[in-house]
Amino acid sequence: MSDPTSAAPPEAPLRTESFRKERPSIVGPEIPEAPYPIRLSGTIQRGFGRGGRDLGCHTANLPDDALEPITSVAKTGIYYGFAKVYEDHEGTEEKGTFAPEDLIVLPMVMSLGWNPYYKNEKLTAEVHIMHKFPTDFYGHFLDVLVLGYIRPELDYTSRDALIEDIQTDIRVAHTSLARPAYDELRSVLSTKPQPKSS
Repeated sequence: MSDPTSAAPPEAPLRTESFRKERPSIVGPEIPEAPYPIRLSGTIQRGFGRGGRDLGCHTANLPDDALEPITSVAKTGIYYGFAKVYEDHEGTEEKGTFAPEDLIVLPMVMSLGWNPYYKNEKLTAEVHIMHKFPTDFYGHFLDVLVLGYIRPELDYTSRDALIEDIQTDIRVAHTSLARPAYDELRSVLSTKPQPKSS
């Protein structure tokens, strides 16, 4: 099977003013439909460091081998759902110190793609958990439940336009996840997934 994370990035459309003005405040049906929910999990990897530094939006990068459940059924773009960070830690990164409220199921938005504004050459899944963590979480285990699609991956003429869309994505995700059929799916992440058999 070919590795989608190493394929050539597709041409992304440029974000237009009409797209910005016409963005809905809520997305997806009242009840999640196939292929959702999609569950992804793995040890958080160190990414490009741009989320917090450039965009004010810290992200957790999933490892390449965690992406097959979504790359096999969905296109690149921005998604919403829930995520949970575990204290379980591996690797050489410094272990984080968390409070109980950091280790609950939290809303998230996820970018799946090549981030055309930054001209990435590799497909990544970058998860922004809507919560202020007191520490980095590299090397910790992350469990993600993707429940819907927000918008396609776009290119931008300015960083400010990208930041504006990210903030809109966060608002749309919050509103979309507040519906009862979505909120009750938090419970799916109440137990840690079993390791994949080799």
